[in-house]
Amino acid sequence: MDEATLQATLANPENLGEMTDADAVGTVGSPDCGDMLRMWLKYKEVDGRKVIDKASFQSFGCQTAIAVASMATRLIQGKTREEALQLSAQELSAPLGPLPPMKIHCGQMVEGALKAALDAESASPAPITPTQNTAPTLSDSLPSHNPGKVKIVFTS
Repeated sequence: MDEATLQATLANPENLGEMTDADAVGTVGSPDCGDMLRMWLKYKEVDGRKVIDKASFQSFGCQTAIAVASMATRLIQGKTREEALQLSAQELSAPLGPLPPMKIHCGQMVEGALKAALDAESASPAPITPTQNTAPTLSDSLPSHNPGKVKIVFTS
């Protein structure tokens, strides 16, 4: 793994956070194990083609997952749905260099969230209604009450 690129990406991850006007959202992971990643996609039309204009993510996971997701959101910009579907976990994490064996799942998690978002988009999800202030957050996927498992504390 390219330690310098990883450190630079971690110091300033790009496209981190919710996207309230997303066209598609995909989530992978499990609140029980603690690794979860959600990706939001926004499209635009360019030269008669529908391409990914913006992508963002939220992650409950390790620093490598954050770095891979940050890189992936940049790599998919300007790609069509079909082009993005062809990207593997290895290609999405390539700018960071080869991942160590115990971190390969981070790339796979990012690939899974991307493909879940791309699949959700193709299924034409219901639009967000005006009464909803934001798109679902990653913490919305966590069980509402599961003592001893996960506790999220929001601070101002």
